[in-house]
Formats: sequence, C-alpha cells, structure tokens
Amino acid sequence: MSALYLLHKPYRMLSQFTDRQTPDGERRATLADIIDVPGIYPAGRLDHDSEGLLLLSDDGVLIHRISDPRHKQPKTYRAQVEGEPDNAALQALREGVTLKDGKTRPAKVQRLTSSDLPERDPPLDTKRHPLTTWLELTITEGRNRQVRRMTAHVGHPTLRLVRVAIGPWRLDGLAPGQWRRETLHAPRQPPAGARRGQARGGRR
Repeated sequence: MSALYLLHKPYRMLSQFTDRQTPDGERRATLADIIDVPGIYPAGRLDHDSEGLLLLSDDGVLIHRISDPRHKQPKTYRAQVEGEPDNAALQALREGVTLKDGKTRPAKVQRLTSSDLPERDPPLDTKRHPLTTWLELTITEGRNRQVRRMTAHVGHPTLRLVRVAIGPWRLDGLAPGQWRRETLHAPRQPPAGARRGQARGGRR
C-alpha cells in the first residue's frame, strides 16, 4: 500500500518544503506551512503564482509514474484569461499552438460560465482587468508555464491559473491550504480511483 496526499496549493506558495529565500531575505510560504507529514515529496510542481492540486507521496515509484511526462497523465486547469477569446482562439488551442520550444499537443478546451472556485487571496484586481473569461484546459504535456504561454500566444494572457485534476485525482472538496490522504493498494499502477479520506489542514 502507498499513501497519496492531495493538497490544494494556495497562491504564492512554493511547491516545496523549504525556501532558499529571495535576495532581500523575504521568507516565502512553503508546503511546510500547511502539511506536516514526514517523508513525503511532491509528484511534480506548480508555479509560485499558480494554485490548485498538488500530489505528494512517500512512494518514489508512484511519484515517478505520476510526474514522468512519458506516462502522459492528463492535467486539467481552469484559467481566468484577459478578455473574451473567440472561437478561432479556442480552436487554435485545441489544435496546438507553436511556442518557442515547439508545437503543443492538442488540448481539450471549453469556456466556463463560472470557475466554481473560491476567490483568490488576494483577489484579482477587477479595475485593471474588467473583462475576463474562465477556460478549462486539459493538456498531456508538462512544459514550463505551458498553459500561460498557450493562452498568451492566442492573445489572452492568463491572470489566474488553478489545476483541478491530475489523471483520476481531483481537487474537489479541498479549500486552499487543505489536504486529504488516500491509500492506494496498487502503488506501481495508479488506479482510476482511490479511497478518499477527510479533508484536513488549512492556512497557518
């Protein structure tokens, strides 16, 4: 059996347990501020300014299977973008766009009428960004800041980015800073589902 921890990483938190600090000495928030479980490590990462689902485990084989791009775990994001993308922009994302590091694989993309997510802390400045649109995108790659670069390429920079799913695991029921533990009975082959525990934790 292996333990898998599903965590809702808040905005402006590092996807690691320690911080080497910025040159000005300002301490940044880390995973150690919200989860105190020895011997676990993240399977992949989220950027400092992104939010949402982060998976952690004490099983190195499971971490590799989740995070290795060769296993192509689909990742689903909700992106609040500048402006209102038209059908041509969405179709370009679906077909793949050419970035500096090559053309992206086709993505699943749809508009959302609402994000169904808690408000960010701090919230987006609506005076600076009066018109925004929520999109849901599912990709099978893990390039650096890929979703942000994709939406910027079609003329609609991402203002807020939240990962809501990695493969079969979803963010559902977790507020920012909360986590839950699941027990996997076949750690070398991540299943289509896993036993859920109670959401725990919160901002400290």
